[in-house]
Amino acid sequence: MTSSGDGDQQAARGKSRTWWLAGIGLLSAGVAAALYVAGRVETVNPAFSLFGRTYLAAVSLKAVLATVALGLAVVQVLLALWMYRRLPLVGRPSRAVRRSHRVLGFCLFALTVPIALHCLIAYGVQLTSLRVAVHSLGGCFLYGAFVAKVLLVQTRRLPGWVLPVVGGMLAITIGVLWYTSALWYYNGYQLPHF
Repeated sequence: MTSSGDGDQQAARGKSRTWWLAGIGLLSAGVAAALYVAGRVETVNPAFSLFGRTYLAAVSLKAVLATVALGLAVVQVLLALWMYRRLPLVGRPSRAVRRSHRVLGFCLFALTVPIALHCLIAYGVQLTSLRVAVHSLGGCFLYGAFVAKVLLVQTRRLPGWVLPVVGGMLAITIGVLWYTSALWYYNGYQLPHF
């Protein structure tokens, strides 16, 4: 039997969690919106260099970097599944698994920054075709989701399902970004039809 005081405390914790989650959501949406606005008002510079490469050479390099990012995202998902004990035939995750997940997550973020910066400065946020619009909006969403993931990792106040959902959204977004850019490039500037 619980007393009314316990019920009041649980209700207060529930409200606190709701506000905390709403705050993270708003901040994440703000980051995505700020990137969208910056990409729409930025004067594009197609000659902007990515590690000394411009135009088609930069696109080629971005395709390679995006493919590496996709590979890292797949490893991140596998490590997360291991940490949540959703991979069959593997034992209990060690601290090394958790540490690897964090380090690879940081590397993944760091790898995407030059790609995104080049996209933002060289092309801005464009809505000229469905592929370009999905890619542009997905890039904005990605960094909002990164903010959410970083903030969610730092707190224990939220339900256990929240972090895996945001992590999954990040992985899916990286896949969509790769599909609308690197695969498009590798497939002769057209999206493959499945």
